[in-house]
Amino acid sequence: MTVQTDTQSLRRARRAGLAAFVGTTVEWYDFYIYATAASLVFGTVFFPETGDRLTGVAAAFATYAVGFFARALGGIVFGHVGDRVGRKTALVVTLTMMGAATFLVGCLPGYAQIGTWAPVLLVVLRFVQGLAVGGEWAAPCSWPSNTRHRTRRPSTARSRRPVTLRGHCWPPACSVS
Repeated sequence: MTVQTDTQSLRRARRAGLAAFVGTTVEWYDFYIYATAASLVFGTVFFPETGDRLTGVAAAFATYAVGFFARALGGIVFGHVGDRVGRKTALVVTLTMMGAATFLVGCLPGYAQIGTWAPVLLVVLRFVQGLAVGGEWAAPCSWPSNTRHRTRRPSTARSRRPVTLRGHCWPPACSVS
């Protein structure tokens, strides 16, 4: 390899790593901000007919669990998309899905406005969020490793978990302020 090609490879690898870092942090932030909203407001907004506040919060957390179950399917689907179409494309699609689903959850009318459709739509949007997070973890996880400079690939592959933790920490910090 020439010095020019080596430098270009390193620059491309850094850009891919930064994109994956930002994407993963934002995606997991979106996924876990739902937990904060579920514990504070979703029980009363989407499940008021359950009788008491505790049952409404439990129902809201059941919709939270839907996202975790959808992660496995998202990993399978977007792992295939990443292999066939490209990991960068899979990352862009999963980020767009997550952003759109999160935005629509914020715009979703409550039970008082549209009745039973409110919790049904909430579950559907949560399923989309789970697909996006599962796909983001499975398919584009290897994109930075594949583009990384050949001498630094192992360190790139093992750096994914700390990035996820950044996304976990933001929702509680933001809800306190």
